[in-house]
Amino acid sequence: MIPLPSQVIPDAGTLRLTGQPFVGPQPIGDLLAELGLPVAGIWSVTSLHGEEGYRIRAGADGLTVDGGETGLKWAVQTLRQLLGDGGELSYVDITDAPRYAWRGSLLDVARWHLPIEFLHRYVDLMALHKLNRLHLHLTDDQGWRFEVRRYPRLTEVGAFRKESMKGHFFDEKFDGRPHGGFYTQEQLRGLVAYAKRRGVEIMPEIDLPGHTQAAIAAYPSLGSEPTEVSTRWGIHDIVLNTAPETVDFFKHVLDEVIEVFPFEHVHLGGDEVRSMEDHVVGWWIGQLQQHLGDRGRKVAVWDELLDSDPPKDLLFFGWRDVTKAPAAREAGFEAVSCPQEHAYFDWAESDRDDEPLAIAGYIPLEQAYAFEPGDVTGVQGNLWTEYLPTPELVEWRAYPRLAALAEVGWGKADFPDFSERLPSHLELLRKLGVNFRPI
Repeated sequence: MIPLPSQVIPDAGTLRLTGQPFVGPQPIGDLLAELGLPVAGIWSVTSLHGEEGYRIRAGADGLTVDGGETGLKWAVQTLRQLLGDGGELSYVDITDAPRYAWRGSLLDVARWHLPIEFLHRYVDLMALHKLNRLHLHLTDDQGWRFEVRRYPRLTEVGAFRKESMKGHFFDEKFDGRPHGGFYTQEQLRGLVAYAKRRGVEIMPEIDLPGHTQAAIAAYPSLGSEPTEVSTRWGIHDIVLNTAPETVDFFKHVLDEVIEVFPFEHVHLGGDEVRSMEDHVVGWWIGQLQQHLGDRGRKVAVWDELLDSDPPKDLLFFGWRDVTKAPAAREAGFEAVSCPQEHAYFDWAESDRDDEPLAIAGYIPLEQAYAFEPGDVTGVQGNLWTEYLPTPELVEWRAYPRLAALAEVGWGKADFPDFSERLPSHLELLRKLGVNFRPI
């Protein structure tokens, strides 16, 4: 099992679940059926194990499962890994709960518009690994993917670019093929509901005041001069201006974002702004934080805001190195650790000949597993997609390293133990059709 449960006590005997009665919350029965698992056992909600904790007991008396409302969903995923093809379950007593409250994965859909069906699949695989937060990076210089009904040009113009880079970005070569697409609000509401049924919540990211060239291409008054949706990777110097009308524009955008995404946090970026003073970035975040706060929402940002005088009550994401999230915690903030040297899974895993082109390297599987976050709110593995234009490449980069990260967040054992369990887990992923990287 990956992630490894907190306590597993095996016993002699086998329980066949097929034909057993089901007693429990209807959403659990529906999830079991949706995943093709036997709808069986006595399931009950209890606070004994915490919101995400659970206990599974399979024996001569049948199957009983109790846990928090979310914990029961994780128990479903544990059974998904344990059950044989015939619906048989070895006698076992499992008690389980996570180490960290935030166990996430960032998926960048701004650089390449990935099919909405793949986003559902990505969520399902996250749930299999008990990852509970999808950080959805929806906007960047190369594309705007969120439908804003008040400002249709964000997707009519900002969602499409005339071509994309090919090879390494420093080669300055382009493919000559237009690329674009966006997600309707109804599509994203459906994704939110699908994820919620599985215990996964989605945090949207509207990146600003940098990483906004696509928005400025659609509405030039937001910047300092007209531009096009970027066809290049890398950091850009085009940023939002500070006019009151520009601030109001993004307040209206965020009003539509929070109608679609009920999660308590909205990520506002704040990273890689080279052409703007640090205090102006903080000013931008503060303006929108107040607006979102008035609507009952909180703001998340990247760790560059630590270099200025950041507004209070932010959730920081420490990416530049492993020290950033602990530094945010020491400064009194909540912080999720996703340092690039351990958790940037768009990086190569090795220098093997079968490695696809990568933006950087290397993060071997053992290095991903060796990540020790410390006293932080949680952990996250990030999939930036400049070099990952297809679902197949995303999965290749994500797995099995995201499985390692999942165990780091849940409560890891040791790498040799993980390595012994990994082959059988990869066989499960193979049956699910996942394009994982062979070990």
